[in-house]
Amino acid sequence: QVQLVESGGGLVQAGGSLRLSCAASGRTFSVYAMAWFRQAPGKEREFVAAISRSGGSTAYADSVKGRFTASRDNAKNTVYLHMNSLKPEDTAVYYCAARLGAIHRNEYHYWGLGTQVTVSS
Repeated sequence: QVQLVESGGGLVQAGGSLRLSCAASGRTFSVYAMAWFRQAPGKEREFVAAISRSGGSTAYADSVKGRFTASRDNAKNTVYLHMNSLKPEDTAVYYCAARLGAIHRNEYHYWGLGTQVTVSS
């Protein structure tokens, strides 16, 4: 089992940048594919980005492609989401998630509690 704790959220102006971090503890981090999801008020949770166990493969939602980048440091048991050119519609609670095995856009089994990102216009 793995425990996940997100950090790095906050308030930023449109066009700005943030870097989210997700620290993992428990089982060996490198066995997990990792992902970021978000949930805006009144909306369902949606996939944002995913990264493979080695970090060699990534996947992104169309809405963030070219603006967000997922990365990981297996030595630090941490996954990151670098967010650039932020838009008000990126405002949401961002969740880190983990799954054993290959990279995927859903079917994640372990979740953090989330970190709030607010983008002002």
